[in-house]
Amino acid sequence: MRGAVQVSKRLNLLRSRATSSSYLSRSQSTAAGPSTRYLDVTHPEDADSVPQETKDRLASLTKHVVDTYARPPLIIARGEGPWVYTTTNQKYLDFSAGIAVNSLGHGDKLFSQTMKEQADTIIHSSNIYHNEWAGQLASLLVELTKRDGGLGWAPGSSKTADEIGAKVFFSNSGTEANEAAFKFARKIAKESWARQVGPGEVGSKEGAATRDWQDSPKINFVCFENGFHGRSMGALSATTNPKYQRPFEPLIPGFSVGQLNDIEGMRQLITEDTCGVIIEPIQGEGGLGTCTVEFLRALRKRCDEVGAVLIYDEIQCGLYRSGALWAHSTLPTDCHPDIITMAKPLANGIPIGAVIVKESLTPAITVGSHGTTFGGSPFATRMGHHTLSRLSQPEFVSHVKEVSSHLQNRLSTLPSTFPDLLQPEGIRGRGLILGLPFRNPDHPGRLVKMARERGVLLLTAGKDAVRLIPSLIVTKEQVNLVVDVMESCLWILSKDEAAVKEEEKQ
Repeated sequence: MRGAVQVSKRLNLLRSRATSSSYLSRSQSTAAGPSTRYLDVTHPEDADSVPQETKDRLASLTKHVVDTYARPPLIIARGEGPWVYTTTNQKYLDFSAGIAVNSLGHGDKLFSQTMKEQADTIIHSSNIYHNEWAGQLASLLVELTKRDGGLGWAPGSSKTADEIGAKVFFSNSGTEANEAAFKFARKIAKESWARQVGPGEVGSKEGAATRDWQDSPKINFVCFENGFHGRSMGALSATTNPKYQRPFEPLIPGFSVGQLNDIEGMRQLITEDTCGVIIEPIQGEGGLGTCTVEFLRALRKRCDEVGAVLIYDEIQCGLYRSGALWAHSTLPTDCHPDIITMAKPLANGIPIGAVIVKESLTPAITVGSHGTTFGGSPFATRMGHHTLSRLSQPEFVSHVKEVSSHLQNRLSTLPSTFPDLLQPEGIRGRGLILGLPFRNPDHPGRLVKMARERGVLLLTAGKDAVRLIPSLIVTKEQVNLVVDVMESCLWILSKDEAAVKEEEKQ
């Protein structure tokens, strides 16, 4: 107890010095030192500070909801742009964007008008019938991929790539998009194997009159450590976090796990029995690990050698979050995949997922190969078309690049400013999907809580990082506010650590 009191007194002294006028005037510029303008808690979450009306409402709201989420004691009631407001009118700057979903922010008026217009027209008709908007969104996805690059097209291929194409399957979510991709990859690989091997001979050593796709050994998948592909059983089998997997074992067999950017290990894992390989070019949930060009090139080559389908999961990093349509758009075409999966930002919060497949592979995907009740509804695809049409405007893409450059510049000073807290490798990720890696795995969660208590919403990622994935409409001024809050929180953390070390010496 005596030690805790001494630490508290020391921290109070440090905070008092930090908030003095001389220090504050010095800390307005990151060149002079970290901001300490946000040391005080403004959005408290301790039991004594949470309003009784909030406690009562939470008790009512959670009474009949399965307890699968660890949530703070606040209730989001509305949003405006990158801001959200609680039922008690507390205001937060949302740098989590619904986990990379709200690309156009909250409460967008044009989005709401379009949504009402479509809801007044038709919401659902099922995939028994054609609808107008699924086809239009599919065409937009393909044409933008030609324009901006991806799936084998170099940027600017719109007018030169008519001889090749791609097709789209719509789902309701990211995990469903990945499940569809797994099914497609296995069917494509099996049928490709059957065409190459051809029919067996009667009386041959195999003892079979024919060898068709059902005889194919190509049934296995390769995924990578720290990847996150969803929580349904197939996608979970490719999501290697023990916290997610262990309670549900045994999982789907046939998934081998490689190390990101380990070329030699990858070559050994991918064999003639591999039907598909799934990877995130920039890992989201797993900690913002980023694939090197050399690794993706070697991965593409190895998949070609054995006839495996290469799947890029761009559910979190795709659709302009990286500064380009796809995280692989600007990479050489010999790094590109056969299939891309997407979801999160596609309709700005309306549930939707999609799989885009090279047209040369789609003959294997026939009537009955897959299906969905809600996927590709006129409502979801119209809102996807609306959202993607706005995200893809050149001036919008330029805005994302400009703001992300500013955010990266602000974050880049933090590892050298707080070397005892942050890893020296620097910022992970690209565009507006960025991660700040810590030395102590307990610190990301602490910083996220501290930032929330000062009105900023952040996320953790993997074992050691804080993740920044704001709405794509965010401004430089809002970036400055968030980084200033982070600097203040890091300053407190660094003094806490120093005080604890000092106490341990005594």
